[in-house]
Amino acid sequence: MSWNPSARVYNSDSNWLQRGLRDIPMFLARPWEIFQGYSVDKVRPDVIAGITVAAVLIPQAIAYALIAELPPQMGLYGAMVAAIVGVMWGSSWHLHTGPTNAISLLALSSLLTVAEPGSPRFLAAAGIMAVMVGLVQLLIGVAHMGVLVNFVSDSVIIGFTAGAGLLIIFSQLPHLLRISVSGSPVFYSVISQVSGNLFDVHWITLIVGLGTIGVILSFRLWLPKWPSTFIGIFVAAAVVAGLGLRDSGVVVLDEIPRQLPSFTRLPLFDLELIRRIATGALAVAAIGLVEAISISRSVAGESGQRLDSNQEFVGQGLANIASGFFSGYACSGSFTRTAVNYTSGARSPMSGVFSGLWVLIAMMVFAPLIVYLPRASLAGVLLVTAYRMVNVPEMRRILRASAGDSVIMLATLLATVLLPLEFAVLAGMLVSFGQYLVKTSTPSVLPVVPDENYRYFVHEETGPACPQLGIVSIEGSLYFGAVHHVEEAIRANRIRHPEQHLLLIRMHLVDHCDVSGIHMLESVIRQYREQGGDVYLVGVRPQVVTMIEASGFDEFIGTDHLLRRENAVGHLFHNVLDPSVCIYECEVRVFAECQPLAKYPYPTDLPASTAFSDYRTKLMNATELKVWLDHKRQHRLLLDVRERREYRRGHIPEGELFPLRDLVREASSMSRDQEIVLVCRSGRRSTRAAGILQNMGFSSVHVLKGGMLAWEASGYPVMVQ
Repeated sequence: MSWNPSARVYNSDSNWLQRGLRDIPMFLARPWEIFQGYSVDKVRPDVIAGITVAAVLIPQAIAYALIAELPPQMGLYGAMVAAIVGVMWGSSWHLHTGPTNAISLLALSSLLTVAEPGSPRFLAAAGIMAVMVGLVQLLIGVAHMGVLVNFVSDSVIIGFTAGAGLLIIFSQLPHLLRISVSGSPVFYSVISQVSGNLFDVHWITLIVGLGTIGVILSFRLWLPKWPSTFIGIFVAAAVVAGLGLRDSGVVVLDEIPRQLPSFTRLPLFDLELIRRIATGALAVAAIGLVEAISISRSVAGESGQRLDSNQEFVGQGLANIASGFFSGYACSGSFTRTAVNYTSGARSPMSGVFSGLWVLIAMMVFAPLIVYLPRASLAGVLLVTAYRMVNVPEMRRILRASAGDSVIMLATLLATVLLPLEFAVLAGMLVSFGQYLVKTSTPSVLPVVPDENYRYFVHEETGPACPQLGIVSIEGSLYFGAVHHVEEAIRANRIRHPEQHLLLIRMHLVDHCDVSGIHMLESVIRQYREQGGDVYLVGVRPQVVTMIEASGFDEFIGTDHLLRRENAVGHLFHNVLDPSVCIYECEVRVFAECQPLAKYPYPTDLPASTAFSDYRTKLMNATELKVWLDHKRQHRLLLDVRERREYRRGHIPEGELFPLRDLVREASSMSRDQEIVLVCRSGRRSTRAAGILQNMGFSSVHVLKGGMLAWEASGYPVMVQ
């Protein structure tokens, strides 16, 4: 596979490992690209956007760190480092990376299995998890395996986000009410303990928390462009400081250090610790990538930016690795901060760098004031955020629109609330993957017929069908997981129409076919041919043709059976179908070609058309027939088995009209010793007539090969009446 550095266009001439190793310099050179395209006129809007984002980021970083039971400074350090690294090595100009609520909750779920919150091992595990998440995301990006993220459906994300929102609400109730909760942090334990200790509510704490919520909602309603969260916690801190509410029992945060993020020596070789958080790290990596790519695509749709998903994954991976080593924890893209970044007028990725620097400056200047920040106000911030995570309108939409997506969403939501979060996420991914496999392994295989205007093919349902030719349309890939379903559907159609000895398979919507698909088609063809029928393919796409030719299937079916023209039905009607069946035995007009055909839908003595499938016809070409006619002899007959209307339009002068429908009744009086040549339009009715006569005891019967079409093409005389 080759890389065009100017267009980032990839070709498939090498495997993913070679491609990934060769593209590592390109991925790592992303900051150089950003600096090359940066200009002075972008500095002012980027600085302003960075300040605006920082005003939202600071309270979020502190609150989200508390969700994960981590010190506030770890959230701030992660906000600084991940924001800068993520945007410098990512693809999106506006995606803002840092602590998020869902990732924080996922991290807590895994970290609680290895140590007590606040312990050195707990903090070290948080750093190692961030590094593990980053390595997984980095590998996915470098290996160009971003397609794996597509197996996390929107239903999984909506269900998980709603469940995470409920868990955040439950987890923050004790802080809002200042009720002590011990033991398991799961929601039913929290609800049980809170409801059992409602008389112990600290009302001043509750008022502070509810007041913070009121300030936030008021600003969002009346002044939506103002940083409502920052203002809410600032007001709460000012009230606590001004009224001395710490002395009244309002819990506040501890002082945070006023220093740069320092490099942390992590226990990277603690295999037991790594093993215990590995599942959670995979879940965090998956959800983090889905969040990042969905948010960046959403904003790119408005900005018109062209994204490189693999570069974005590399940026997310490096951001998490850097956050883990520099006193932070696992991070991801934030929709709220990304939207603020975009609407604030950010012109380049440097706005994310400036937001990280503003957080650092604010931390250095205002760190002493953190001791006045009440825990209840942060609980109020998280309650507002968690409420918005439960996307009720979208959940209703999914419940109305799709039963499969509804099952995935509800299963993920319940698993999120009831099970460890990492298993809930992975379970949702597995259910999504399972649904994908079910859908792709059961492609639509429909018997179709032309519509009333003969312009499109529609589902046959209970309408009339051609007694000779069945048409099925396959809508999906013919790979190993789908071939059994397709073969069973074709067999079911044949059971419904046992008289159809010909099958036309429409493959316009088949974009892939593997060896199993080829074997299935060969099996279907054998079944039809063993019973005197045949199978034709139409609309085969180029990539499938390549497989057909490589596997030798084109020789098995015959290249003349691969119909690449839109008039495939017309070709089969005029060259393959038995017109005597159309004229004498079929009362319906399924195809456009049937419309001008004269029909005689009354009982005839003609045997079934399939009775002569193995009959070996004695053929005579036009030149041989001309010589045969020039030698006048007795006991010779040239019989034209077409209808009178056809005969009058043009016939061989010596030919005697003998419609096929009269053959059985009148031929019984003819001499069996006569030498007979039969002629029709193309040779098919003649072949059937020859079989009938031979079964009646006629020993010398020939058929004009190609019928009147061949005779006229040879330039021999034709008589018109």
